[in-house]
Amino acid sequence: MQTHEIRKRFLDHFIKAGHTEVPSASLILDDPNLLFVNAGMVPFKPYFLGEQTPPYDRATSIQKCVRTLDIEEVGITTRHNTFFQMAGNFSFGDYFKREAITFAWTLLTNPVADGGFGIDPLRLWPTVYLDDDEAEAIWRDEIGVPAERIQRRGLKDNYWSMGVPGPCGPCSEIFYDRGPEYGVDGGPEADEDRFIEIWNLVFMQNQRGPGGGKEGYEILGPLPKKNIDTGLGIERVACILQGVDNVYETDLLAPVIAVAERLTGRTYTATNAADAIRFRVIADHSRTAVMLIADGITPGNDGRGYVLRRLLRRIVRSARLLGASEATMGAFIEAVIETMATSYPDLPEQRSRIVSIAVGEEEAFLKTLSAGSKLFDDAAAATKASGATRISGGDAFALHDTYGFPIDLTLEMAAEAGLAVDREGFTELMAEQRSRAKADATARKSGHADLSVYREFLDRGPTLFTGFDELVTEARVLGLVTDGGRVRSATKGQTVEVILDRSPLYAESGGQIADIGTITTSAGLRVTVKDVQKLGKTVWLHKAVVEEGEITEGDDVLAQVDNAWRHGATQGHSGTHLVGAALRQVLGPSATQAGSLNRPGYLRFDFSASGPVTESQRAEIEEITNSAVEANYPVNTFETGLAEAKAMGAMALFGENYGDVVRVVEMGGPFSMELCGGTHVSTSAQVGPVTLLGESSVGSGVRRIEAYVGLDSYRYLAKERSLLAGLASSLKVPSDQVPARVENLVTKLKEAEKQIEKMRADAARASVGSLIDDAHRVGDVLVVSGSLDGLDAGDLRTLAADLRGRVASDVAVVALFSASGDKVPFAIATTESARSGGIKAGDLVRELAPLVSGRGGGKPDLAQGSGSDASGIGPALARLRELVGEIR
Repeated sequence: MQTHEIRKRFLDHFIKAGHTEVPSASLILDDPNLLFVNAGMVPFKPYFLGEQTPPYDRATSIQKCVRTLDIEEVGITTRHNTFFQMAGNFSFGDYFKREAITFAWTLLTNPVADGGFGIDPLRLWPTVYLDDDEAEAIWRDEIGVPAERIQRRGLKDNYWSMGVPGPCGPCSEIFYDRGPEYGVDGGPEADEDRFIEIWNLVFMQNQRGPGGGKEGYEILGPLPKKNIDTGLGIERVACILQGVDNVYETDLLAPVIAVAERLTGRTYTATNAADAIRFRVIADHSRTAVMLIADGITPGNDGRGYVLRRLLRRIVRSARLLGASEATMGAFIEAVIETMATSYPDLPEQRSRIVSIAVGEEEAFLKTLSAGSKLFDDAAAATKASGATRISGGDAFALHDTYGFPIDLTLEMAAEAGLAVDREGFTELMAEQRSRAKADATARKSGHADLSVYREFLDRGPTLFTGFDELVTEARVLGLVTDGGRVRSATKGQTVEVILDRSPLYAESGGQIADIGTITTSAGLRVTVKDVQKLGKTVWLHKAVVEEGEITEGDDVLAQVDNAWRHGATQGHSGTHLVGAALRQVLGPSATQAGSLNRPGYLRFDFSASGPVTESQRAEIEEITNSAVEANYPVNTFETGLAEAKAMGAMALFGENYGDVVRVVEMGGPFSMELCGGTHVSTSAQVGPVTLLGESSVGSGVRRIEAYVGLDSYRYLAKERSLLAGLASSLKVPSDQVPARVENLVTKLKEAEKQIEKMRADAARASVGSLIDDAHRVGDVLVVSGSLDGLDAGDLRTLAADLRGRVASDVAVVALFSASGDKVPFAIATTESARSGGIKAGDLVRELAPLVSGRGGGKPDLAQGSGSDASGIGPALARLRELVGEIR
């Protein structure tokens, strides 16, 4: 049975049982405790926590999930996956244990012809919590599972909570017996390799207190309503129904491994453990990367972006270690899209964007690998020069932490160089890093924010937003919150959150920052609104300061938007749509939006791109945008169904969750049509002139354009015009000749600087002979040293080698430093007889480098380094003579 069929049967089973099908949420939710959605129940947390009233009594979903705590375990075992699909059924105060157990059992064991999975009941073993007699009785007496196949387990295994204070409860897990070839008999208590968990039924009936881990908390008491939360692993059931050993052999991941075999020339077999791990990493991470990019994540250096970057780089490294010599990412990503498209039809629509981002990261990382290889070569050379046979754990960790080198790649390269690696030292440093990260995560995970103070407003229904049609609205104060608590009133000077029944002020979302404005009454109340945020995407929180009078719950007030602010905000937001449309015209449909920010007079637009925008493309984008402004296109907004909007060609923001009914903003017919909940101008001419300020990179595969609009654009152009006029006056040329004149002056300046540098270098070379005349003897060693200002590292290296040649017959050391701008390059060379006496250039460089605040290394005959503190040159030369004396 194919995985897509398993998904369909699950949903059909529960829909038939009266459950509402809820589409999978994005992998990214606004939850302070989660980087990604990591369980099927996460989108339902507000209902379980009592923050919101669920719109249905029972629901079912198949939720996309990502867990990244065990990234480095992926591939080592066949049980770890970063992405997985969690099928679940949920009850919010409706049914409880009996129904949950019955629903699960019938789906698992009913014949395929009747819509079930057709699993042999004799292979299923339920577990229950230690004191859950009720659940055991249902399994034994009503379902008919023999008592010897029902096992009781403790808090760690069969009691569930969110990890923070809140709902919790005992659970009943269902295990599948894979047979004696996979391990010993005796149920899950005996062997969880043979008996694998496929479904967890959580009976959410209690509240838990604070505490850590799975057992370090107190159970406080019963919940007002008993709930059900279950999770069935789609991938694990696929293994059973497809008769394969593990998820990597199922219909979703095996095709990716086949592509990897074709591109690397290796064969995936369990007997070759090292290669098998790499194949699994490629398959698992490729799928996860596709799903993350599809939900709007782009590679970056922190947070979610860093996780994606790490996954993509592990794919590249694994492919290289398997023998791939060419780019492979595009083929892997395409294979994933093909296998997942049936369940996720939006993936083919995003194909070009997903591939572009992933391939861009591969290209960037290949350059990083090249730089890391140079660092490895230096570390290997230094290790051999010191007479050691192991690359230090510190060097291996630096390669991993700075350049993303995996330890297995370092081990392989070291073996090729005839060296080992201090694996213990590396592991210790990695453990310290993980410990710091875990401590940081624990510190951040302080519990779910207490939103109970807002519960009344969330239950009451959404704030009515009137700001599309008016800037002034009569409203009623529903509630006031100060310092996290409800208050009846607030007086002059107090900061307060105001909840109104209706409001014309726009709450920040979709890249548009919030309106500012006022809340007033005829009695003299004046409240300045400085920010507006959404609570639960439905309730407007007006963050404000009372300037005059007293605001009281129940007051009838006048809420008003700052007119100038709104005008500028609509210019910025509509300008964003125009720039986005122009970008797609110039760069093609793959230049999709990856984020935006617009505020009065300014816009910022992030988009997918494989490389920088050229100057000519930038000029064309600016011209198309301003042509659209001049065309004075009407701006129309209307609501329609999501499917209808997409059929019309309306652009959607990737990673955004839309309801069944969406708002479409249309500018100039086909010129721009997007799903958008923001405020806009009435016609495109009201945007005013648009001036692109620049274009830059904000991550692998993502570029950013910034622009001024309206009056801010005019002011910017006026400033530029004034600057140009001043330059023209100073250079005594017409304005249109300024660029050529400046370029000519720059060229002359560079030529003059080169001549000056050449004169300095010539003077330094001319003085080289005097260095030999002024050389000191330390014992029987001739020390030729000095500072030659103005020379770069290459010149010093050449001169050091030249001087060594002049004194080759002597036991001699040559050491040259230079103060060259902000840098202090230096080079040391030794004659053969000096090296025979134990004097090695590389050792001397490492000793002297700290004195000029630098670092360096090299071979025994010639080594070099660079620092930043020229005041340390004198002490370094003095220390050189001491070191030579100590050695001899």
